[in-house]
Amino acid sequence: MGEQQKSNQTEQDLNHVLKARRDKLAELQAAGKDPFQITKYDVTAHSMDIKEHYEEWEGKEASIAGRLMFKRVMGKASFCNIQDLKGNIQVYVARDSIGEDAYKDFKKMDIGDIVGVKGKAFTTKTGEISVHADEVTLLSKSLQVLPEKFHGLTDTDMRYRQRYVDLIMNAEVKDTFVKRSKILAAIRKYLGGEGFMEVETPMLVANAGGAAARPFETHFNALNEDLKLRISLELYLKRLIVGGLERVYEIGRVFRNEGLDTRHNPEFTLMELYQAYTDYHGMMDLTENLYRFVAQEVLGTTKIVYNGIEMDLGKPFERITMVDAVKKYSGVDFNEIHTLEEARAVAKEKNIAFEERHKKGDILNLFFEEFVEEHLLQPTFVMDHPVEISPLTKKKPENPDYVERFEFFMNGWEMANAYSELNDPIDQRERFKAQEELFAAGDEEANHTDEDFLNALEIGMPPTGGIGFGIDRMCMLLTNSAAIRDVLLFPTMKSLEK
Repeated sequence: MGEQQKSNQTEQDLNHVLKARRDKLAELQAAGKDPFQITKYDVTAHSMDIKEHYEEWEGKEASIAGRLMFKRVMGKASFCNIQDLKGNIQVYVARDSIGEDAYKDFKKMDIGDIVGVKGKAFTTKTGEISVHADEVTLLSKSLQVLPEKFHGLTDTDMRYRQRYVDLIMNAEVKDTFVKRSKILAAIRKYLGGEGFMEVETPMLVANAGGAAARPFETHFNALNEDLKLRISLELYLKRLIVGGLERVYEIGRVFRNEGLDTRHNPEFTLMELYQAYTDYHGMMDLTENLYRFVAQEVLGTTKIVYNGIEMDLGKPFERITMVDAVKKYSGVDFNEIHTLEEARAVAKEKNIAFEERHKKGDILNLFFEEFVEEHLLQPTFVMDHPVEISPLTKKKPENPDYVERFEFFMNGWEMANAYSELNDPIDQRERFKAQEELFAAGDEEANHTDEDFLNALEIGMPPTGGIGFGIDRMCMLLTNSAAIRDVLLFPTMKSLEK
């Protein structure tokens, strides 16, 4: 049989199965047994509750509910498998226990149907913990067909588009998202213990500032105004520090009109926190303690393995300046480079492409990206960035070409970005002015002047440490997930209609 014939045959078979399921539903409805009329089912246990605490459940009645994943009918008695939130459990269904009519109904149930089972926990002759059903109730009829178990849901594009099927078929996917939820809970637990207050700030903004990124733009009809989706959380959280809240954080979606790859999605989860009366060294200590706490809380260890590389969060994290890191991995010492001409010359020598608008600090950063990032596998704080690439950061008093900033790296990825926040409104206005000039010169990611934020700084902001964490990348590392799409329940996908 040719490939086309096989495909046609498969489609015919599938259509036959789908029609049979709809016919079964129509029969149930005609008999007054419409499962969609059932509004609730009292669940007293999950599969793993019974398995892990069998001594408490043995011989006792339990009500479980979940999806029928396997069924073997053997005359007067059958076995099936029910999958719920926590796992799956075998169910023994005997005609004499549930009654002849109920057994006939059970035999017509399909893989994928959602059922409730009331029965007693027992162990089969082969030693498998199971439920001996006294009652089986069809709670929802599945009108579609689940992917074949062993061939599975192998089309990754379809897995992301139909995450609901992915979660049913792949236990490790469900585990990833359970862990993600625990990671967020652990972050909140740690910060709550440190006296931080969780807040919410606007997503629709007139001025999308606080990061170097292109925003999404939209229009608000009621006010006839163009608005943007936020690209960061920074400028509103700093206003709250001005207002005297001292320790604030937000975990929320931000939106950047950029490309898709294994580490980037146009909407992603960012956490930013700000703490009055500390600096970027305080933020380093907080980051180290937070990562250690979350790993221990969620994984039960401070050692994580990603892509075969072990990273130990229990050891002190390395701290190195950007200039020293570039010197270490490229051999070029930017302390010896004093002019833009010298920086351009060494860039050409090392085949680093730069643009006309790039200043000495920008070229240092290009060297860092080219020569250093890939080597930063273990937890590392890279400190003291050039002022040109840090428009919202305090300058180092002893060396104003550089700022009190760090980026936190693991696995060669930037995991967090932190500052001793700029609280000088005059200096901030000058930095915004420089950003506006960059925008005019063609840099679409440059910040715009935010007059209300400048007014807040003029009211007065205390010395403050601030940091932004990429939550999705943290989840990738702690769940050993290869791509950002694997830790986003519903990643952005190209429309199938195009």
